Amino acid sequence: MRRGTTSRRLVVVPSAGRTLAVAVGDDVIVAWPHIAPHVPGAFAELLQPDEHLAARAVAVPDAPPDARRVINAHLHVLHLASGTLCVHAVAMHRPGQGAVLLLGGHGAGKTLAGLALAARGWQWLAGDVTLLDVAADGGPFVRGGTTAILGRRGAVRRWFPDLDLPEAGPVVVDLRRSNTSAVGPGRVPVVAAVLVCLDADPSAAGGVLGRVDRHTAATAWLRGSGHLLDRLLDAGEQPLRSLEDEHAQRRRIRYVHALAGSTGFYAVRGTPYDVSRRVEQLVEDRWTR
Repeated sequence: MRRGTTSRRLVVVPSAGRTLAVAVGDDVIVAWPHIAPHVPGAFAELLQPDEHLAARAVAVPDAPPDARRVINAHLHVLHLASGTLCVHAVAMHRPGQGAVLLLGGHGAGKTLAGLALAARGWQWLAGDVTLLDVAADGGPFVRGGTTAILGRRGAVRRWFPDLDLPEAGPVVVDLRRSNTSAVGPGRVPVVAAVLVCLDADPSAAGGVLGRVDRHTAATAWLRGSGHLLDRLLDAGEQPLRSLEDEHAQRRRIRYVHALAGSTGFYAVRGTPYDVSRRVEQLVEDRWTR
């Protein structure tokens, strides 16, 4: 990895009770309050590490976007070693009933479904990447996640005009507000996982939800849990996926199969409001069994 010429400081990135020592340049220090919402389990503060952590510090690029990608890839490996997957998923919490993970690729409608659930009284646990404790007794549990709530401006304006999102601006916008900020009530048990496919036709018949077979569920978990490794750096050609060695890969696959066998996995198609109603009914049905 190419190193910059700026001075570097040793700092600790705290992530949901675990720490990653990194050597960063001044630009990253200044940009950290903007980076932290996109780092799972992190906060706006970086702490000075103890001297014994210096030998294990990870050198990250000087450019803040690449610094975030490298930090997140190393956090993937760090959490995996302790039984936690970093999953590309929105996590929503219904107090007293547990959490639901909304999975899907970029643009699938995870955030829109989350906004619709938030309008029904659900709380945000993670806006884009969820930390999922898999190797815990009684799990899986949501341990935390990213606090940024990322949505596509045009879609949000269409489905949620009451948010008064301006027409002009970046295509992808962070929707964190006082009423949509991610919260962290502790480790929350997962009730179900849902693969979201947003239907652009509002005349569709109320949304469709169905159970997903185990192999399809395992494939979705595998793709979602490799999200932080499947990033390209703007500078250099370092493949972030190489940070996960064969032992770590086998561990992740073992966790994926465990999730596919123990966690109810469903697919839902419809408008954001249809999806939110179907998810809420799913949780109520599972809760009353």
